Amino acid sequence: MKSFAEIDIENKGFYLKLLSAVSKLSGLFSESAIPFINYRVAENIFCKSFDATNLSRSDTAFDANYNSVGVGLKTFVCSGNSSVEKVAEFNSLSKALKEFNGKELALKLGEYRNDRINLANRVYDIENSLYHIVARKEKELVLYETDYGLIDIANIHGVKETRAGLQFEDGSNVYSFNHSKSTLFRKFIIPQNAFHLPIDIIEDPYTLLLELFEENKNLKASTNKLIKGENYIILPLFGYKNKQKFIFEHSGLNQWNANGRERNVGEIYIPIPIIIHQRYPDFFPKRDYNFNLQIPTGAIFSAKVCQQNSKALMTNPNKALSEWLLRKVLLLEEGELATIEKLDNLGFDSVIILKDENGDYKIDIMKTNSYERFINNEDN
Repeated sequence: MKSFAEIDIENKGFYLKLLSAVSKLSGLFSESAIPFINYRVAENIFCKSFDATNLSRSDTAFDANYNSVGVGLKTFVCSGNSSVEKVAEFNSLSKALKEFNGKELALKLGEYRNDRINLANRVYDIENSLYHIVARKEKELVLYETDYGLIDIANIHGVKETRAGLQFEDGSNVYSFNHSKSTLFRKFIIPQNAFHLPIDIIEDPYTLLLELFEENKNLKASTNKLIKGENYIILPLFGYKNKQKFIFEHSGLNQWNANGRERNVGEIYIPIPIIIHQRYPDFFPKRDYNFNLQIPTGAIFSAKVCQQNSKALMTNPNKALSEWLLRKVLLLEEGELATIEKLDNLGFDSVIILKDENGDYKIDIMKTNSYERFINNEDN
């Protein structure tokens, strides 16, 4: 595959132009000669320029989906020819990881990291993956691609205990783990064939902005921003037992295991807490009213809110939801219970529901604790 810089130049695109334009405004944020680009801005520019799907909201292994290529997007300051950067956080597994040290810890980190990459592959139908790097140096940006593969667990070696945590290699890359932050880092090395984009930072960006808006007074206001309760909500895949997160054995994702009548192994629902209906009563249609629900792969299900107090989000047929969420995403066998431990291992325990102006809906997974932040107004 050609580099994204080459693709942009060949297609006479605007990726490099946008990166350059934003970088020239670095004086708004810093006095340094090193261009400043917020990582979210870099992600948005990439997705807009290459018509890629932005995956950053779900906080899975990839930031973008470019024609079934999972892309990890990184932008960082790099004074030399390499930099050590964060590639994964394991906050929900911090207690479990404290039980390991040395090579056992390295092996466990490799396992968890690979689980998350494979999860993103399944959720978004990813066939290949790579990192796209925007390294920031004095008066220039350095762009390149590098490998984004699974950690070769069988080849883990060079394990060293450090003051902060652990360092190890897998034959392709060097990794380090910080205990206190439960964060995995990787060393990124700038290759000889990297693309160099010169940047001249504007001396007075303030005057430029004033002139820009003075000359363009009728700029269109944005109408597609996320507004809580209006065009999105976040739902938990769990309940609470003794004030602890818990997936009940006979309801929700395990509804197929409920007592009473005989049930299909694909019978599940996503719980809708009563507080969601109380705060956002108009987000969902009325009970038992069918609507379209699109999953991340693009497939569209017929869905509805049902059961007493409209407590359940289900699909018709019901097995459509279970085939996606239980079989494909969680890799659960028929008859295998979903557990909070399984979700913790994969790094998500919630889903986001997006609603468009036509009354159609989309669903995607969200990282651990997203529902709590949403309901406690901590997600902005």
